Amino acid sequence: MVYGPRHRTLKSILGNDCPGPVCQRFWERKPSSPVEPWRSSIAVWLTTLGGLLGWVERAIAAFPPQDVLSCPTQIWLGEYPILACEPTPAPGTPLAQHQANPPAPSEEFTLPPSEAAPATVLPATVPPLDLDPTIIQQSPVLQRWLQGIPDIADEIRHQPSFRPRLRLGYAQFPSNGNVGGIQAAIEDVFLIPGAGLTASADYYGSFDGQRQSYGVEARYYLLPLGGYVNLAPVVGYRALSTPTYRTDGLDLGVRLMLIPSRGGAADLAISQQWVAPGSVNEVGITSFTLGYAVTAHLRLASNLQFQNSRFGQESLWGLSLEWLP
Repeated sequence: MVYGPRHRTLKSILGNDCPGPVCQRFWERKPSSPVEPWRSSIAVWLTTLGGLLGWVERAIAAFPPQDVLSCPTQIWLGEYPILACEPTPAPGTPLAQHQANPPAPSEEFTLPPSEAAPATVLPATVPPLDLDPTIIQQSPVLQRWLQGIPDIADEIRHQPSFRPRLRLGYAQFPSNGNVGGIQAAIEDVFLIPGAGLTASADYYGSFDGQRQSYGVEARYYLLPLGGYVNLAPVVGYRALSTPTYRTDGLDLGVRLMLIPSRGGAADLAISQQWVAPGSVNEVGITSFTLGYAVTAHLRLASNLQFQNSRFGQESLWGLSLEWLP
């Protein structure tokens, strides 16, 4: 029996899987026997298909059926996957045999310590800071953080960025011949801890008795107390006298606080108030007060005030010391 060169090439690729009758019919020929071209093409495809089918059959037989999972969801613990659902094993597979005859607890498989997921070990206590004790004693903020992590959001909402103040100082009245006088005030005493309701009172008067003003008022700060800006409506009572008029009555207004440094170190207050609003003796009062701390409990303060009424305009400026309790 004589085989053509193509048959020998297929034999080298497919081994003994070349179908004998096909090979004999289309490829067994003598070197002198001519073969039609179309028969050669059909023979190539049939022979190749038969060899591939045999190879696939041997590959399937070489691998037993595997376990099939009922869902593909997985949870990963480090680099080790953990199935999120129970597997559904194929009958006769190792997993099915394992579920039918589970081993004793001592025979369960466990990862060796070298392959287990690494655990994060936290220190039992935080090591102390390597700082000079003098630095800690001079830093109230550092002392607070060493005692515990503060709730910053709660402090911004409820802990005021400005403090109550007791003021005493000198006053001068430029609109009345620059006559001197005295002024005293207590500012922003919080009536309810953590709330924005405060009470204030003030007095100023000239040494010659021509200028005098006193009053009490309540303020309610609308924004979070720990912020750098706050706004408060003002309601109270005020009485004032000048060389040309006297008036007293309801005091209504609004107050703006700008606090560039929290804790009472510095602030600027701007207020606009109306005494006896709507009456013939209505007086508008515009005030500016600036305070700057020189120690933890002592501040320098300066204030400027303008009074406007139908009877004329009055002015005042002052320089004071403020004590922060």
